[in-house]
Amino acid sequence: MNILLDELPEAIEINGVAYPINWDHRTGIDCILDFESDEFTLEEKAVLLLSRLYRDALPDDVNEAVRLGLKFLNGGQESEEEGNPFANTFRLYSFEKDARLIYAAFRQTHGIDLQKTTLHWWVFFALFLDLGAETSFCSLINLRHRIKSGEANKYEREQARKLGSVFDLPEDETLLSENENENLALFEALLDGER
Repeated sequence: MNILLDELPEAIEINGVAYPINWDHRTGIDCILDFESDEFTLEEKAVLLLSRLYRDALPDDVNEAVRLGLKFLNGGQESEEEGNPFANTFRLYSFEKDARLIYAAFRQTHGIDLQKTTLHWWVFFALFLDLGAETSFCSLINLRHRIKSGEANKYEREQARKLGSVFDLPEDETLLSENENENLALFEALLDGER
């Protein structure tokens, strides 16, 4: 799939049947927020993904529906593929906690008011990955990365301390960590009746 040449998907094909999906950026963000939440188990997150993403009917092959739903959220790439922005060893942003900064960064970088437009998730995703370095959001992401990777200098560590709760994100969460991928595999096995 080439975002420059191909039509963006509005359905996911599973076993030869095309299932219409809610392809807009708000649905994608809702799904990501579910994954960010510590209120839900991994199994509940998968159920929420299915209920939010598939518009008319739930596919018979639930395992494939979850896998392809996650692939859709990842911009059409398998989670193991190189370039997966969610495959960090630590979390750098939160669509919940950083919502205002993300909104402002879209306005500043792309001139897009996310309240007044509907974007295909993949368009939103591509634009999100290219938010300007001069935005407060990207400055915060850079600071988080430097702190968490151990590359920060004394001044940057002091900046992070002063930002307090604005800087902090839950340490034990990534969107789809290796552990969650393993748990998702276990969930899929349970759906298949394996133990």
